[in-house]
Amino acid sequence: MTLAGALGLFAIPPIVQLVGGLGPLPGDDLSTTFWDSKYWTNGKAPRLMRDPEMTPIKASDVTIGSVFHVLPEGIMDSEHPLDEKGKAAVLLMRLHPDQIKSQKERDWGYHGIVAYSKICTHVGCPVGLYEQTTHHLLCPCHQSTFDVTDDCKVIFGPAHRPLPQLKIAVDAEGYLIAEHGFAEAVGPSFWERG
Repeated sequence: MTLAGALGLFAIPPIVQLVGGLGPLPGDDLSTTFWDSKYWTNGKAPRLMRDPEMTPIKASDVTIGSVFHVLPEGIMDSEHPLDEKGKAAVLLMRLHPDQIKSQKERDWGYHGIVAYSKICTHVGCPVGLYEQTTHHLLCPCHQSTFDVTDDCKVIFGPAHRPLPQLKIAVDAEGYLIAEHGFAEAVGPSFWERG
C-alpha cells in the first residue's frame, strides 16, 4: 500500500502540467460579443455592416426574402478581429410582418427585418442556409433547423436552444443599428461561460 501511494505521487506533476497546459479559462470571452455596449465607439450603437464588404445597410436595402451576412461596425479594428467575427456573425433577413408569430421578434425587429446569431447552438457551426418559402434556417453540419418566424426555435435536429436574436433599430440616416447585444449567449451550450 505504501509503495502504491509513493508511486502515485509521481503521477501528480504530469497531471498538473497537462491540465495547466490547456491554457487560461475564457472568462467572459464566450459570453460577450462585439455587439455588446462595452465595445461601442463613443457610446454609439454600431451599424450593421455587410460581410465581407463592411458597408452599412439601410432598412430600405433589405427586401422581403433577402438575406445578409452581417458584422458590427468597427469589428475589423478590434485587437482580435477573427475571434470577434467568429462570435458576432449574424444573419439578417426580412419577412412579411404578418408571418412573424412572436411578439418579442416583432419588438426586436424592424418592420419585418430580423437578425439572428449565425452560430449554431448545437456545436457552433455557421448556420447559413435560408429556405425562403418555409422561413427555416438550416445548419449544414448536423441539420439543426430553426424557424425564423417563431424566435428561431429549433424545429428539427440536435440543437437544444433557439438562435439568439439581435435587437435592431434604425438610426437618423436610415441605417440599421444594434440597440444592444444578444440577450442570450451565442454558440453551443457546452461552451464554458464566464
